Amino acid sequence: MPPIRSSELRNRKKKTEKHSTAMHYSGYPYPTSQLQMLDRSPTATPIHTRSGSPTRGKVMPHTVEEADDFIGKLNDLMGPNPSSESSATEKPVGSKEPIAVTELDEKSALESVSATDGSATVSTSTKIKYLVMYFVFNLGLTLFNKAVMIAFPFPFLLTALHAAAGCVGTATLYSYGTLKPKALTRKDSLTLYAFSLLYTVNIAVSNLSLSMVTIPFHQVLRATTPAFTIAIYRFYYSKTYSLDTYVSLVPVILGVGLATYGDYYATMLGFFLTLLGAILAALKTVVTNRMQTAGLHLTAIEILYRLSPLAFLQSIAMAYLNDEFSGIERFLFEQGNLSLKVFLIFLINAAMAFGLNVTSFTANKKTGALTMTVAANVKQILTVLLAVMFWHLKVGFINASGIVITIIGGALYGRAELMSQKSRKPSRVVDLEEGKVGRV
Repeated sequence: MPPIRSSELRNRKKKTEKHSTAMHYSGYPYPTSQLQMLDRSPTATPIHTRSGSPTRGKVMPHTVEEADDFIGKLNDLMGPNPSSESSATEKPVGSKEPIAVTELDEKSALESVSATDGSATVSTSTKIKYLVMYFVFNLGLTLFNKAVMIAFPFPFLLTALHAAAGCVGTATLYSYGTLKPKALTRKDSLTLYAFSLLYTVNIAVSNLSLSMVTIPFHQVLRATTPAFTIAIYRFYYSKTYSLDTYVSLVPVILGVGLATYGDYYATMLGFFLTLLGAILAALKTVVTNRMQTAGLHLTAIEILYRLSPLAFLQSIAMAYLNDEFSGIERFLFEQGNLSLKVFLIFLINAAMAFGLNVTSFTANKKTGALTMTVAANVKQILTVLLAVMFWHLKVGFINASGIVITIIGGALYGRAELMSQKSRKPSRVVDLEEGKVGRV
């Protein structure tokens, strides 16, 4: 057979391009070792090419059938063509068919379409565990603080002691390598300073309002914190809750008002300050949650590590402004030398405060900001019950009714959360177009 001319070769190239896109026929852009393996093919014979051709000294097929066989062998060597595979399964632009996700993608997909407080992917048993720990530490420390404050009536110095416990506890964890702080930018550090200032302002406003209103009135307005929490999520984060959740909050708020029913009195300024305190409390709880679930993504331990020194300095400043240092001098004079018993009481109190802070921050992350505000209302009722048991506090019919109503409201809220948790179980398919989750 005579040698193939260049014009015939070009015509043959056009025909073979219809059979495969995996090979550039002219030039052989493949390794020489693979071409050498094809040299042994009985269907391939040498051809003459121009001196400048990149195929000089190589072998090429003569007929279309030989070219098909040649291309098939070359494709076997090179493996499947990724572009052809992707084009075979490619969906049209704008398709709304569900896209299957793997087990690793499941969590991130849920986080992008679920609640913004980070609680959607946490199991019910985990939420209950952290809430129980929160109640145990909170109620225990509340009773302990009450006993301590009888002999040590310096709230800001006691708060400074708790902040110092946070400094020592987190520094100990850091020294053992348990805590590994993240590198923060200047903007992140300013955010943390603003966060600590929010805590201080919240405490200051609450204490200032107490001097202008009665305690029952103060507790009634503070019980509305869940409503302000919902408002923040609704208007700032566009997050909504189920109807059952909204309904359950009515007895939670109303019950606390009845349980603390008493002498209601407030000045106009006291009313607005107490209302501002409730709003700040809701904002503080939401920001605490967002610090851990979005933005900085800090752990509870790291938040304490970074905020405890600031809280300590702020508490010392507040103690100085409230003239607590002159009072502590009298306390130390009356006590004489601090006994081992007094030292152990303060040490245990500080350790419990550290445990409460860690548990409170973690529970906020696991259960959500709204759940924490509801838990705070229920804690008030449990505190009243403990006061009845240990200090023989007398309550009337209205107060007792409020206790029962609040507990029922807490149970209804828990049921609503459980139903909501079941309705957003982890699934295997996410419709990225609609933002919905379903099962395969």
